[in-house]
Amino acid sequence: MRWLFALLLAPFLTLTLALSSSGNRLVVISEDAAEQKKFSKLFGDLKGELAELIDEKAIAHILRSDRGFLLSFESPKSDKLNLFKHGEREYDHVLLFPPKSKGYGPSLKPETLLNFINEQGNVLLLLSSESSIPSAISSLLLEFDITLPSDKNTVTVDHFNHDTISATDKHDVLLVPRLSMARSDVKNFFGGEGLVALPHAVPQTLGNTSPLLNSILRAQSTAYTYNPKDEPESSDDPFATGEQISLVSALQARNSARFTVFGSMEALEDKMFDASIKAPSGEKTKSVNQAFAEQVTKWTFKETGVLKTGNIEHYLTSISEEAKNTTIGKIGDLNPKIYRVKNDVTFNIEISEYTSDQYSPPSLPSTDDVQLEFTMLSPFHRLPLVSTRNTRNSTVYSTSFTTPDQHGIFSFRVNYKRPFFTNIEIKEEVTIRHFAHDEYPRSWLISGGWVWIAGIWVTVAGWVGFVAIWLWSEPGSPQVSLKKKQ
Repeated sequence: MRWLFALLLAPFLTLTLALSSSGNRLVVISEDAAEQKKFSKLFGDLKGELAELIDEKAIAHILRSDRGFLLSFESPKSDKLNLFKHGEREYDHVLLFPPKSKGYGPSLKPETLLNFINEQGNVLLLLSSESSIPSAISSLLLEFDITLPSDKNTVTVDHFNHDTISATDKHDVLLVPRLSMARSDVKNFFGGEGLVALPHAVPQTLGNTSPLLNSILRAQSTAYTYNPKDEPESSDDPFATGEQISLVSALQARNSARFTVFGSMEALEDKMFDASIKAPSGEKTKSVNQAFAEQVTKWTFKETGVLKTGNIEHYLTSISEEAKNTTIGKIGDLNPKIYRVKNDVTFNIEISEYTSDQYSPPSLPSTDDVQLEFTMLSPFHRLPLVSTRNTRNSTVYSTSFTTPDQHGIFSFRVNYKRPFFTNIEIKEEVTIRHFAHDEYPRSWLISGGWVWIAGIWVTVAGWVGFVAIWLWSEPGSPQVSLKKKQ
């Protein structure tokens, strides 16, 4: 009866224990059902302990659930496979294995995957040089500015950084250290000690113009690509060499949907998760494939690197004595629609970061700034937002400034876009009006007007003086001229 009770509670508890911020419905698309057994550790990590519901301690297993994804296994040729139902996403995430045939079938056209991404679905695509890559997938990746070699048999080799245990002759099991960020203002979600073993890796090159693309794992400087079926001379003109080769690539769309290309499907097999590896000039050690796979899947399925905004407030910091009785508003009134030129304004925004299972104050790089722009057609102010206080689930960032001496329609804008973080794009419009007639200071209080005031009174005094002199001056006696008469 205990396991029956657990089964009845499972649908409700699963919703609350799912760790992804965008849902827990994950479809695994694989053409070979028998091949799925090779990835039992990967699937077990994604499901957590929910798969053990039939155990007599099922309730305890539910409460200790790790990641809690609801996995559905489908064949790309299945008629039941559909990423959308009644215009809505049927799944939150897609895990695509390479097909055995030339394509994925009518249910997984490139247009369907693009629509899935546009609806904020996340995709993890696995590739292997031992499997065919459909031309439709190559074309889709080309739209993302990710280029695959035109020759389907191209592999990546490294004669100085390969596993001497499993790839003694071919040198196609690369040993690559995890990502180390060159930029101090970017948070590293994929770092750590140890080497990742990547068998039969498909090389990728990324375009230089897209800010949406990032490489999670690159080959080392001694790696290059070649086709084993070609003549040895053809290796003189490889597809890519060294750090040009991206082995795991990530794209985050403008709507924060994530698409990851994992170049080595075999790196996620059970045998590679704790495999013994040895570099040509190193000691025998264990691979860190399992930890790296967890980092990649957590990021792709939005368990890490997710930012959310909470309360957004702007209000008057102070107003002059003359304006207190006008329609300008009161100090502390939240989010007024109208401000006046030269008002002192404070802006607050609440930001949270989702990590594995809950929202918490974000851990942004200390060398990076969240900025506020106060713009009309172009920014009049661009100011750093300073962390002022923390709550249990968020951090409040704040700044104060004086509105410009320009009336019109302005907007508060926060546009925070960083690699591997979801985008924050906030826009709050307000009206800036000019001074009302009773808000201008009296002329004698303006020091710059003293010259003009003095000029007026000098003119008045001069005119009065002139009139007085004119009126009170006695006219002179007329002079009579005598002419001789002849």
